[in-house]
Amino acid sequence: MGGWRPKRKIVMKRYLRLYAYFLQFSFSKAMEFRVDFTFRIVMDSIYYLIQIALFKVIYLHSATIGGWTEPQAMIFVASFLLVDAIHMTLFSTNMWFLPVFVNKGELDYYLVRPVSSLFFLSLREFSANSFLNLIMAAGIYTWAVNEYPYSLGFPDIALHLVLILNGVFIFYAFNMFMTIPVFWSHSNRGLQQLGWQLYQLGERPDAIYKQWIRRILTTALPLALVASFPARILFSEDRVGLLVHTFAVTIAMALLLKFLWQKALNNYSSASS
Repeated sequence: MGGWRPKRKIVMKRYLRLYAYFLQFSFSKAMEFRVDFTFRIVMDSIYYLIQIALFKVIYLHSATIGGWTEPQAMIFVASFLLVDAIHMTLFSTNMWFLPVFVNKGELDYYLVRPVSSLFFLSLREFSANSFLNLIMAAGIYTWAVNEYPYSLGFPDIALHLVLILNGVFIFYAFNMFMTIPVFWSHSNRGLQQLGWQLYQLGERPDAIYKQWIRRILTTALPLALVASFPARILFSEDRVGLLVHTFAVTIAMALLLKFLWQKALNNYSSASS
């Protein structure tokens, strides 16, 4: 037991050094393609403005949406944009290239590394241009929290941020579930196109949907846990129930992802074979 902790520290240092290399490489690569760098920042900025404006317009004609007030909806929008920005910065580019590596049989390099293949392939490329959008999303989040009419203490904000980070994992796992089928289908994108369509259900507060749809969005297709539950934790009377449900679903998704990833690797054929 005494030797386990030093070993764990060594492993953690290895992963941190590896990720530091990922960051250095990604920023230097982004500077080589400055037009694309600027274009993506502008496009994401427009997307953020549209999302905020959409809800602002709706609340000009209605005091509540599914029982949510405008400040509550703005917390939701800010949470969603923050989760999306983190995902775009850390995972999106890597998921885009995963089907390419699978179909060309080029995963071998990543599978023989002395680190988790899932970690390596999920985080190897850091999107530097999306990082600036992440800063903007964090600014929108700060604005939404400051505009919230009720007092929010440090424990409230801390709990909310924990659920936002949990929402990032939920979004990541959901997208991996949509990508992993490429190991069997050898299609260009797996089920990513379907995933993008389904994710639009998570771009709106779960309260606007009928009860049976909400059940699906909180269990089998837990997109409500991405932003709706983090926002709801600030004004719900049943925080314990929300937390228990959220972390139970998260653990189930983590176990399922690990299982499916191993099954996918067992089905993988390299170019050399």
